[in-house]
Amino acid sequence: MELTPDPSSVRVDGPWTHRDVSANGIRLHVAECGEGPLVLLLHGFAGFWWTWRHQLPALADAGFRAVAVDLRGYGDSDKPPRGYDAWTLAGDVGGLIKTLGARRAHLVGHAWGGMLAWTVAALHPRLVSSVTAIGAAHPLAFKSAVKRTSSQIRAVGHLFRFQVPMAPEKWLVRDNAAAVEELFAKWSGETWRSSSDFTETMPPFRQAMLVPGVAHSALEYYRWAFRAQFRGEGRRFTDAVDGRISAPVLQLHGADDTCILPETALASVHWAGPHSEPKIWPGIGHFPHLEDPERVTKSVVDFVR
Repeated sequence: MELTPDPSSVRVDGPWTHRDVSANGIRLHVAECGEGPLVLLLHGFAGFWWTWRHQLPALADAGFRAVAVDLRGYGDSDKPPRGYDAWTLAGDVGGLIKTLGARRAHLVGHAWGGMLAWTVAALHPRLVSSVTAIGAAHPLAFKSAVKRTSSQIRAVGHLFRFQVPMAPEKWLVRDNAAAVEELFAKWSGETWRSSSDFTETMPPFRQAMLVPGVAHSALEYYRWAFRAQFRGEGRRFTDAVDGRISAPVLQLHGADDTCILPETALASVHWAGPHSEPKIWPGIGHFPHLEDPERVTKSVVDFVR
């Protein structure tokens, strides 16, 4: 594995097209394929667009325009020194939808990407046709669980460890980003964790974390989320997203998720829109779209249709 890979190394070849898009004042790298209604795919922590490699061609075959983005600070997108707050990140997604020439989009997000999808639906409702949250909870459901549930506090102990400067960045990239594989193994279900597919999937994720600037940017998501709880912007954000969204929501969650616990995800229905549906799948961990990609793709296609 290359110690300091060029950002363009994440542009893996496949049945998709890579390009750069300007949105909300920054450059975002996307991979896209297909034509039809826009389905925008948002990855989570320690991910990049490639986490959706199974869903991109399948959604295209089903008649959709599937676009997977490297979020701010990840992959081959810009990595500015600031802008990792929920307001700005939601603006990135809203701006991306407009730049892609769509009036609205179906948002599909994993983990942080799922919470971001909830946020965009609350802050920019006219741009969102539906939300599919995979291994994710509504931001306020997560906040409440961390405050009141000891099991969820233990599950996201890394959130608190990530608040100190410098050391978490060094930990993430040490030994060719071995920590990324450790976290994926810790949070995933036993079946996928012990499979050859898991072993083959890890190198690209580890490589993507080694791109200069990614480790710091990825941690800034956590740092804003923590700091905002003690600032006025956090209270304003809570008020802004504390209401049922108008878009229907599909929740896909693993019963064996040890990062965002199933009960935390289920509490999100309080903020869900009409015709919303949570699904908890036994034997699956924090990465349903990787652990059982065909099932996730079918669920997403059936839902957005």
